Amino acid sequence: MLSPTSPELLTDPQGRPYFLWDCEMTLDELRRALRDSEPAARAYLVAKMMRQAKPDDVFSLVSVEEILELWDRVEVQLGTMRPFWSWLLRRWAEQDREAG
Repeated sequence: MLSPTSPELLTDPQGRPYFLWDCEMTLDELRRALRDSEPAARAYLVAKMMRQAKPDDVFSLVSVEEILELWDRVEVQLGTMRPFWSWLLRRWAEQDREAG
């Protein structure tokens, strides 16, 4: 069960998500970029979210499948968050195998 940040706390008054504090991009622009950008640009944004946002907020914007699709490009950009995300995605896959 996910518990994403409530909409009124997710963005600042200009519509910028809390995890994009260092760039001028609204939540709507982020959603559009995650849909329409080239894989390298999408991977950059996904990695940025994975480094700076709550995991539940990441999953409210991209699916596990989308993360796995970009994983080779994302993983190298995660820095100190790489072990956490590697563990989380591995556990997710294990649970899927057990349930399936």
